[in-house]
Amino acid sequence: MTRIGIILGSTRPGRVGPQVAQWIEKSAGAREDANFELVDLADYDLPLFDEPRSPLMGAYEHAHTRAWSARVAELDGFVFVTPEYNRSIPSALKNAIDFLYNEWNNKAAGFVAYGSTVSGARAVEHLRLIAGALHLATVRTQVNLSLVTDFERFTTFTPANHHDTALHQMLTEVISWTNALAPLRQA
Repeated sequence: MTRIGIILGSTRPGRVGPQVAQWIEKSAGAREDANFELVDLADYDLPLFDEPRSPLMGAYEHAHTRAWSARVAELDGFVFVTPEYNRSIPSALKNAIDFLYNEWNNKAAGFVAYGSTVSGARAVEHLRLIAGALHLATVRTQVNLSLVTDFERFTTFTPANHHDTALHQMLTEVISWTNALAPLRQA
């Protein structure tokens, strides 16, 4: 069955991302068309990119890179959960993405972002540009959550009901694109 990773892109203490990722995981768990797995970047303790060769080569020297590579490679598609930091994505997420190349290719990705001013929209736009360079197909529908209206006191996740519809649509698109790209991954 299709395996989709929910990539939790923030590693900082006190982050609200786990609440968002668990909401996605709970909603996705009701589906029968794919398996969803939470992948928390904090569990991988990646240093700043430290491989001596380009990820294009896939010849990893460090155990932490090989572990990260194996995890991403076993997944067929992704849902990235990201806050917006200074009008972009967290450095931990960009670093984790940059460690690999081939493992991202010919897979699909959807986005759930959160932030204060524009609900994480700029972070998603940056992720879309990065994804294009990795041959990672992005779906149109995205979920943007406001720290002001979807979190009590900016800390407790209380999403508005309309986000459930957008989340369902985004997950459907990720699964459809992931399945459509399967022949390219098998080639």
